Amino acid sequence: MTAADEGAIRVRYCPSPTGLLHVGNLRTGLFAWLFARQRGGVFVLRIEDTDAARSDERFEQTIYRDLRWFGMDWDEGPDTGGPYGPYRQSERGAIYRDLSGRLLSEGKAYRCFCSEDALKRQADAERASGLQWKYPGTCRGLTSEEVDGRIGAGEASVVRLEVRDGAVEFDDVVHGRTRFSTDVISDPILLRSDATPTYNYAVVVDDALMKISDVIRGDDHLSNTPKQVLIYEALDFDMPRFAHLSTVLGPDRTRLSKRHGATSIAELRDVGYLPEALMNYVALLGWSPGAEGSEIVPPARLVREFRLDRVHRSPAVFDFGKLRFINRRYLRESPDLPDRIARALKPAGYLPDPDEDPNGHRRAEWVRAVIDTLVAGVDVPSEVAPSLDDVLAFPVEDSADCRAVAAEGGVLDLIRELGRELDARDYLAIEDFRAVAQRLKQSTGLKGRRLFHPVRVALTARGSGPELDKLIPLVETGARLGIRGIVRCRDRVAAFLEHYGR
Repeated sequence: MTAADEGAIRVRYCPSPTGLLHVGNLRTGLFAWLFARQRGGVFVLRIEDTDAARSDERFEQTIYRDLRWFGMDWDEGPDTGGPYGPYRQSERGAIYRDLSGRLLSEGKAYRCFCSEDALKRQADAERASGLQWKYPGTCRGLTSEEVDGRIGAGEASVVRLEVRDGAVEFDDVVHGRTRFSTDVISDPILLRSDATPTYNYAVVVDDALMKISDVIRGDDHLSNTPKQVLIYEALDFDMPRFAHLSTVLGPDRTRLSKRHGATSIAELRDVGYLPEALMNYVALLGWSPGAEGSEIVPPARLVREFRLDRVHRSPAVFDFGKLRFINRRYLRESPDLPDRIARALKPAGYLPDPDEDPNGHRRAEWVRAVIDTLVAGVDVPSEVAPSLDDVLAFPVEDSADCRAVAAEGGVLDLIRELGRELDARDYLAIEDFRAVAQRLKQSTGLKGRRLFHPVRVALTARGSGPELDKLIPLVETGARLGIRGIVRCRDRVAAFLEHYGR
């Protein structure tokens, strides 16, 4: 019987506090969380911190912060407690030692005194001959007197499980029925010489005692599972169901890593990805919703539709383009979009002086103008300020577009007339510009691109860019509000004529 046969769904997620939480690891946690929430089960957060040299309390706190920002909660964990704690492996040492003592007394495990150096030499020699090495069981036959004597003499030892003959079989939701011969399985170490547990031993003890029904993890652990099944058997523990998820790859089809770009949750958050957009995208890494062609799947719908039996066996490829596309959709519909854009603009100096705008009215007006003009073309808020740099800059000097337009016959007369129209106005409303454009059309006989291309170049020093109906309100609003030296349209045309109108 498996632990799952008892009926209650209990799923765990076990990050290690040895660094920042990354997308590949987060995907595992998300699938476990979705499974638990969809089935009305319990989601357990366990911190696997037995690597004392690399574990750091700072990273543990970052895990909590990142998961909560992402939208995942947990029912039991180190910070919330629960009936099966402690939920940090570093605090469960006595449990591991007690159970290994039981296995030793039952003859299912034994003390091994072989040094690491000696075993490494054996393994290297076997591999050099083209053979697959496994521990030869050198210490299996030691008597209790021999063991006691060597321990009394101060020799270091580990505790190994004695692997039975035959085969190990288990069912996997993703990979199906899986079988391994024990002929290729070395007697696994349970406790190291310093009495700390190995991963395969600790994870079995923890999952069994925490009554985990379903183990959902990456397929890099698939090869560990036969050893864990043997440990379950030796301890007479019920086994959980297993589901091993495919690896997340980068665009170059190698394992996703930092060289592919920002992949930690903290980095993606800082860039401006929305948690609901990131959850939507990460859920699509190796899973697909029931509705074909649907890529926008909000969290509530993910919980309703997620099924482990729809998880793909083939590796998932992390596509930054698709993530950006999904984020853009969520960003446009975000109820706090103005605040997100304002936070992105502030470091770049693209907000009114707070002392001159105590009620925030000017800020609200400016942010709205930025949203109307630019947000449709950006994927994350951090792109807004650079987009403004590009759009609002007026490189009139040495502009190839300006030189080319000024050389066209009749264009300078058109721009001079535009300048006279704008001189009569402090600031140009879009309705005023449309009226001016209509008068220019009538007076010059120009229309379409022959009219608006020179006007665009005179206003922007560029031959392309946002629609003038959007750009002009942005420029004029920013200039009126005194945003970081934005040059208003009237002054832009005057500068063009000063450089090219002679």
